[in-house]
Amino acid sequence: MTWRKRPRRTVDDTPPGVAASPTALYAGIMTERIASCRCGQLTATCTGEPVRVSVCHCLNCKKRSGSAFAAHARWPHERLILSGEFSEWADVGESGNLCTFRFCPKCGGTVVFINEGMPDLTAVPIGTFAEPGFPPPSYSVYEERKHGWVTITGEGIEHFG
Repeated sequence: MTWRKRPRRTVDDTPPGVAASPTALYAGIMTERIASCRCGQLTATCTGEPVRVSVCHCLNCKKRSGSAFAAHARWPHERLILSGEFSEWADVGESGNLCTFRFCPKCGGTVVFINEGMPDLTAVPIGTFAEPGFPPPSYSVYEERKHGWVTITGEGIEHFG
């Protein structure tokens, strides 16, 4: 099977909170973003805007991202299509919730994960979109684990210990 990247499509006149039908997507009413692993074999196509964008400073997210924190966006399952082969691994996070990660068996890049604490949503690491204009976070969690040199700023960001 040949994979081809589709560009992000959007029209600015989509009313907030309105869910468009699949045919409306093709009419250009909803935003479509495509996340991928590093080799491009595994993709997640997300329609509409994310319902939550957050930054997490927990130790598990730091290990997963390989960075000082992790940033991810969440969509309802029905607005996300995962395409390609993936491996799956599950682990209990600091919250006590089981997280199930789906990643590319070729390059190892995590493309999506589900946290049983938010069972109706799929999380996608923001870096997998390779989109500098991605919406900013509105939540910063596990800040007691945040590195002292990290500052998460922006209008309307909620900060949680």
